[in-house]
Amino acid sequence: MLGSNTIGNLNPHVSVDCVVFGFEFGRLNVLLIERNMNYKGKKFNDLKLPGDLVLKDEDLDTAASRVLRELTGLDNIYLKQFAAIGSPKRLKRLVRDMEWLRSIGHPEEIVVTIAYYSLINIDQDKAGNFVLQPNSRWYKVSEVKDLAFDHISILQQALLVLRADLKSKPIAFELLPQKFTLGQLQQLYEVILGVKLDKRNFRKKVANMPYIIPINEKQVDVSHKPAQYFSFHRKIYEKSNTASF
Repeated sequence: MLGSNTIGNLNPHVSVDCVVFGFEFGRLNVLLIERNMNYKGKKFNDLKLPGDLVLKDEDLDTAASRVLRELTGLDNIYLKQFAAIGSPKRLKRLVRDMEWLRSIGHPEEIVVTIAYYSLINIDQDKAGNFVLQPNSRWYKVSEVKDLAFDHISILQQALLVLRADLKSKPIAFELLPQKFTLGQLQQLYEVILGVKLDKRNFRKKVANMPYIIPINEKQVDVSHKPAQYFSFHRKIYEKSNTASF
């Protein structure tokens, strides 16, 4: 995170900011950092996206991966670059934001940030090496109304790109277990898109996707009729080259 590297090894003009979406069945979260500071004798705290200046010896993707690894302990997270932001008016509360940047040794020049979004299945990663930094936690996306700097705008843009990608790319399967039910798949789409989908129409669309394959297995130990499991076949997807919803 910011301040973890010596200034001499940082590129003072380029940073990366990461919108880390965390999916739980029933809700879409975003991982935010709590920013605490004293300013003119008062204590302030607000929230920001995770990010850092880019090191002089690393490329942009490597920098974004480093930020996520330091934040979560995870490697190989789905990561997509979606915007470059270079407005000279990126500081929302100019004096206070600048004071905070000085306090962590951040250069005072205008910084161009390269924005990424990433996807994490919270339920799956809880059993792995997922360890959050003490000053970070998940917030429900629909409840986030204000962030430091211009980060609320970056979050809103990331959500628009995520929803567009969900309709045209197979990113849903980055968030599902290897075997899943159609009910789980539909719920994922509903949570990310923020809409209720008609069950019959949804399943008709899935039936036209040859890369979503039924497997010879059903749910067990459930209180309702056991549902069929399906899997995503990437090679078939690459040949068909469509994921449109």
